[in-house]
Amino acid sequence: MAPTIPDDPEPAPPPPADQAGRVETHGIDFIPDDERHGHARELFAVWAAPNVSYLSLVIGGALILMGLGLWQALGVIVAGNLFWAFVGLVAVSGPASGTPSQVVMRAMFGVLGNRANIALTGWFVSVCYLALSWAAASLAAFSLAARAGIAPSTGVKVVIIVALAAATLAISVYGHATIVKLYLPFTLALTAVFIVLAGYVLGHVDWGYEPQHPLNGVELWSAVMAGTTLVASAPLSYSNSADFARYLPRTTSPGAVAGWTALGGFVPSVLFTALGALAATALDMHDPQTALETILPTWFKPAFLLAVILGAVCNNALTAYSSGLALQSIGVRIRRSRSVILDGTLGVAMTLYALLVSDFLDTVSNILEIMVALLGPSIAIYAVDILWRRNRYDGRELTDESRDSPFWYTGGVNWAGAIALLTAFAVAFLCSDTHLYTGPIARAAGGADLSLPVGIVVAAGLYLALTRAPRPERDSVSP
Repeated sequence: MAPTIPDDPEPAPPPPADQAGRVETHGIDFIPDDERHGHARELFAVWAAPNVSYLSLVIGGALILMGLGLWQALGVIVAGNLFWAFVGLVAVSGPASGTPSQVVMRAMFGVLGNRANIALTGWFVSVCYLALSWAAASLAAFSLAARAGIAPSTGVKVVIIVALAAATLAISVYGHATIVKLYLPFTLALTAVFIVLAGYVLGHVDWGYEPQHPLNGVELWSAVMAGTTLVASAPLSYSNSADFARYLPRTTSPGAVAGWTALGGFVPSVLFTALGALAATALDMHDPQTALETILPTWFKPAFLLAVILGAVCNNALTAYSSGLALQSIGVRIRRSRSVILDGTLGVAMTLYALLVSDFLDTVSNILEIMVALLGPSIAIYAVDILWRRNRYDGRELTDESRDSPFWYTGGVNWAGAIALLTAFAVAFLCSDTHLYTGPIARAAGGADLSLPVGIVVAAGLYLALTRAPRPERDSVSP
C-alpha cells in the first residue's frame, strides 16, 4: 500500500515549454504559474529510478568489507539513508520559488557568493559523479559485449562509453517532462530485475555472519561513522532536489513534495544497499559484478548487466540535468541543453581517461570523500534557510542578478552563509578520516570520522546566529 502523503489538486496539462519528447526550453529562469503542472507523487519515481542501483550494492558490500557485522551494517544503512529527509526538505523550495536549487541558494550565499558555492557543491561534484557512474556502467557493458562475442578492444570500449553518454545526455537535454515520463517504467523494470537478483542472493546469505576479527571500542565506532558517512554521501550530493519540483503548482502541499522526494530516495537505497551487505556475507564483494555473476543462472546474467547500465543512465541523466543548471548559475551564458552537453563531454573525457589510461577514478573517489565535509554544511544551511523563511521565496527576485537585487547583500555575498559554510567546512575537515587525509581531531578520536555530524551542526548553528535575513510573516506569499 502506498504511503499516506497529502497530494495536490488535479493540475492543468503541461504547457509546450515542458512536454515529454520535446526539448525543455527553461533553464534557471523563473517558471510562471501558468506553466506549472504535475503531481507531487511523480517525484517518487524520479528519485527511485536512479537509486535502484548497482552502486547501492557496492556500498552495502563495502560496509561488510570494513569489518562490520551484518546487523551493524544494516543499522548503518538505515541511519545513513535518513539524510534523504534533507533532500525532501530542500525540494519544497522548488514549487515555492519556481526556480531550481542553484537559484534558491542565492538567498543563503548572495548572487556572487552562490556562484562559488555552486561551482564546488553543484557543478564539480556532478561532473565527478558522472565519471564514476559511467565507469561502472561501462564495465557492465564491456562484459555484455564480450558475452555477445564482441571483443572489448580499445575502439569498442570508446564506442560503448560514448553510446552510454549519448543515451544519458539525450534524456537530460529533453529535460524535466521527459524524465518524469520515463522514470516510472524505468523504476518498475529495474525493480523487477533486482527482485529476481534478491531471490538468488537471499538463497546464499549467512544470517549468522560475524566478521573474522570483530571490531570493538574505538575501532567499531570509527567503522560505524565511516560507513554512515559513506551511505549518507549519496543523499547529501542531492542538494538540487528543487530542480525536479519547480514545475509543480505553487499550491502543491509541501508535505507531499518532501515526502515523495525523500521516500523515492530512501526506500530503494535502504533495500538495495542492504542487499549488497547481505550478499557480502557469502561472496567476496571486492569485485561485486564478478561475485554476483557466480550465483546467477546464465539466462539472467544479461538482464542483470542491462539493469546495471540502465540504473547508471537514470542516475547520470538527473546528474547531468542539474550540472547543466549549475553551469548556467555560475555565470556561463549558454542554453541549458548546451550546458548539459558541455558537462557531459567533460564527464566522458574523464571516464575515457580513467578506464583506458589511468586509474584516475580512485583519485576522484578520494576527493569526493573529502567533499562530504563541504556537502553536509551546504545542505544544512539550505535546510535551515527554508525553515527560517517558512519556505517563502520570491522566484522573480531570486532570478535578479543585478546590484539592486535583494539577494545582492554586501558586495554580492551573504556573509552569514559564507562564514557559516567555510567555518563548518574547516572544522569538519579537521574531523575527517579519508584515504587522502586524516585530520587532527579524527586522529585524536582514534580515527573516528566526525566530519558529517560536526559539519552539519556547526553550519546550521552559525547560520542561524549570523543571519540577518528578514523572516517573512506566516501569511505572506510569493507573487
